[in-house]
Amino acid sequence: MHVTKSVVYLISGPLGVGKSTVSKTLANTMHQCALIEGDLLLHMYHGETEPPWEDRLRLAWLHIAAVTRNLVRDGLDVVIDFVVEDELPWFCDQLSDLDAALHYAVLHADPDIISGRLARRGDSEVFHRSLFLRSKLIASPDNQTFLLDAGSKQPAELAGLILKDARFKINGM
Repeated sequence: MHVTKSVVYLISGPLGVGKSTVSKTLANTMHQCALIEGDLLLHMYHGETEPPWEDRLRLAWLHIAAVTRNLVRDGLDVVIDFVVEDELPWFCDQLSDLDAALHYAVLHADPDIISGRLARRGDSEVFHRSLFLRSKLIASPDNQTFLLDAGSKQPAELAGLILKDARFKINGM
């Protein structure tokens, strides 16, 4: 019996670009899959003991890697919805000993589209942070192969591209 290896789909992009919608759409197309919403791990701390931002971000990535490892060991595909700034090499290293393929997509859209999406969901206050992340992600040499314009495509079309287009597969994984 041939067992197919698990696939991990890491979906990044600035706030308001459609990461969550595309990630959920992608996860819903799969037979057996787990969806990790990184923001839930980032914002799980409450009360007076809430760690500073840098620690929360570091801990969120540690949790994402640990949960991903456990799910892959159980034979599941994994979709991760989280902003990837500089963590991609570290994350690849964390999964390097597993029999899993890693697909990575960085969604982006024009600022007007992002602004409209953020306004519709009541998050206009994060627009400048989103533009900062958009610029950083688009400019990163590590992301060039993995950029995907989410401005004019429907979530199902984007999910299909991420599933089928070999350019989103990270070599060596």
